[in-house]
Amino acid sequence: MDRTVPKGAALLLVFIYETETKKKAPDCYNVIFGHRQTALPKPLTSMTLAEVQAAQRTWKTKVWAAKFNSTVASSAAGAAQFMEKTLADLIVELRLRLTQIFDGDLQDRLGYHLLKRRGYEEFMAGRLSRTAFGKQLAQEWASFPVLDATKGAHRSLTRGQSYYAGDNVNKALVAPQLVEAVLDRVRQLGIDVAPEETVAPIIVETPVVADPGELEKSPAKSKTVWTWALTAIGTGVTAAGSFLGGLDWRVQLFISAAIVGFAVYGIKRRFDLAKAVRDLNAEFGT
Repeated sequence: MDRTVPKGAALLLVFIYETETKKKAPDCYNVIFGHRQTALPKPLTSMTLAEVQAAQRTWKTKVWAAKFNSTVASSAAGAAQFMEKTLADLIVELRLRLTQIFDGDLQDRLGYHLLKRRGYEEFMAGRLSRTAFGKQLAQEWASFPVLDATKGAHRSLTRGQSYYAGDNVNKALVAPQLVEAVLDRVRQLGIDVAPEETVAPIIVETPVVADPGELEKSPAKSKTVWTWALTAIGTGVTAAGSFLGGLDWRVQLFISAAIVGFAVYGIKRRFDLAKAVRDLNAEFGT
């Protein structure tokens, strides 16, 4: 299957191919009406569009059918059984070159275009009912049944009949219940589109400090560091004075040790924060 075809459409096309040709890929791409491809000079998937069109004009004749002891002829070609007029319209509409090879990928892209012609995008968007889309598929592919009673190409139809019933050529080749099950799965594939992966943002916690504007400065030049240092020195001097003529020396020693310890911790923390900021700047190139 051509990679440009969405998953839902690819699933539906595979179902159509196997219903129309009774073959799986890659064999289905070489099938012509009546499985008469064995009489071709080369595989269908090796022909140019010009060669296919020329051959289709022959395949639809009674003379061609007589070679196979039959009176029934058709120009249907490829996995989607493109009729002569359908293929000619696609060539004009899509501005294809007649030198392009009618290979599997091209057939897939053309098949997908036919699905869109018949309301695939509206069906996937919920704007076209399963029954209505099924009828439009039956109008494109004669082997598909209508999913409800309706007026066909030649007569009134009941559920499960080919849209072209009454032409003495075509008949539905698949049950309507199976078509409905496939269409439900096709629509579900459109709903089950995986969400785009998101990358979690990098969160850098900003430390709360007495003077955050100084983090990029050297600690030796920081006003905060000098404030803590002078506090510790001042505390020591005060404690000494108090010790000489004040509170009990054990109380004084405890208070002084606590304040000096806090100041030392603050100075060390300030050095650590400065280093962290330098590391972040180096990492983010600021």
